[in-house]
Amino acid sequence: MDKLFVIAIGGTGMRCLEAFTHLCGIGMFDNQEIEVLTLDTDQNNGNKGRVEELIGLYNRIKTTGTSIGGTPNANTFFSAKLNLHRFFTNYAGPGRETYKNISKITTGSPQQQSANKLISDLFLDNSSVQEFALDHGYRAQTHLGSMLMYHGIVEAARNIIKGAAVQSQERELDTFMGKLEGAGANARVFIFGSIFGGTGASSIPVIPKALQDFVKIRSNGNASIDFAKAKFGSTLLTEYFTFNKPDDKQKASKANSVIADSSFFPLNSQAALQFYQSDPTVQKCYKLLYHIGWPIESKKIDGSNVSNQTITGGSEQKNPCHITELLCACAAYDFFTRKDGFNSAKADYLYKAVEFKDNSFNFSFDDFIGNENKSGEIFVNKLGAFFSLAHISLTKNGGAFDDAGIKGFIKQCENQKLNQYSTITDTECKDINEYFKLFAYTFKDAKFIPGWLYQVRSSVAPGRFLFNSKAFPDNPSELKKLDVGTIFLDEKHHWSKGRFFSDRYNVFVENLIDTNPKEEQKVNTTKEKFLAHIFNALTISQNFDIN
Repeated sequence: MDKLFVIAIGGTGMRCLEAFTHLCGIGMFDNQEIEVLTLDTDQNNGNKGRVEELIGLYNRIKTTGTSIGGTPNANTFFSAKLNLHRFFTNYAGPGRETYKNISKITTGSPQQQSANKLISDLFLDNSSVQEFALDHGYRAQTHLGSMLMYHGIVEAARNIIKGAAVQSQERELDTFMGKLEGAGANARVFIFGSIFGGTGASSIPVIPKALQDFVKIRSNGNASIDFAKAKFGSTLLTEYFTFNKPDDKQKASKANSVIADSSFFPLNSQAALQFYQSDPTVQKCYKLLYHIGWPIESKKIDGSNVSNQTITGGSEQKNPCHITELLCACAAYDFFTRKDGFNSAKADYLYKAVEFKDNSFNFSFDDFIGNENKSGEIFVNKLGAFFSLAHISLTKNGGAFDDAGIKGFIKQCENQKLNQYSTITDTECKDINEYFKLFAYTFKDAKFIPGWLYQVRSSVAPGRFLFNSKAFPDNPSELKKLDVGTIFLDEKHHWSKGRFFSDRYNVFVENLIDTNPKEEQKVNTTKEKFLAHIFNALTISQNFDIN
């Protein structure tokens, strides 16, 4: 079995990783231990912080005792083990804030300074690009970004060789690279990033080469990555959102004189695709490239930005989630599970279409991960089961309002003489509740806060997205009236009403006793057995033919 590696680059790459983490949460990567690297020029990027918080929460749910992050399971929720590594290029310290500072073009002899300035001015505008702050990535200057990302990774390797003053993020990159190098030809590396805006567009072409040179430097030339054997894949994610144009006031300072402008995203995407098609390094390094886009009017994402300024990075860059990011995560699933397609001498491009009617997309089971070996039904069964359990935790048991949540559901299990889960602690239950809030929804000061799945569904609306629209209430009264056993469009996947048409939820709870965990699910701890038990009961209730 190949070893799996994921690299998320820039704000868009982080949101794709967010979707990928939720695929792991619903149980799509059975028996897998996955190495995850977040990579950015912006240490404080809000999207980066959000997904790292999500993976941290995922790992706390998996952790039991001394087993940090748990172990891989099968046919249950949270089945994959995720190992998170974080690296950011340090362009915020003294003397590293701008290109002019970090390149040291004003040092050396007069002849060297003159030559340095000539070549810098040839490629980078002297009064703007060489002056703006490098710690924010949303500048749409991919030529500079590629150089800086490559430089940062190579610099980390040199610092590790020296062994002095190695920063924590450099050690995490070193750990990730050690596992990648150890996997050799059995490594599959999937890279998330966009090709139309900032850091991701800069880095996708250069990352394989940067990693190869990292290994060479760190090993003193004794090791390398053989691109003839390595399996690299990536998303080619074109523009799918827009935001307010930066105004003259915002662009008045040198620090903000260059900012990404979403009106140029289609042109940026076209130029990037032409480059990827013709660049020999891209064609040599990647086996599969997944072309994903949004071929209708892009969604505007900055309506909550009261300053109406373009966010170039930092903690404020927390964009809502979109279905294209879920499709990117599904591309990673395809890359990690496919049995062939890795022997081509140059990159192959993959894409597919979705039904488009009445100016809306209509997504079916098979539009995400295909239908081979009933994979589409397996995906929707697992997503539906997780969504149902989220409603059970957040609404049926009040978790969205900081009430009992999962702990309340365990009490209901006790009423059915299932007392084996009573030792699950309040802290462990709180972690599960918090994950469901990020996945589905919560309330803060009586205000509804949509989570990941609600945001994804909103990006498709008014089109069709897998579940009945009534499965997405956004106010307490409608949520309390929701029949959690009827979230699917097709009634054959509704839970049984029981002999006397009793409430579906109560019938589900009563039938839990017949769905104990199985040996092949590889669950050992009480918490793992609880999640597997609920997964089994929900799978049976939903009536999918997945055997």
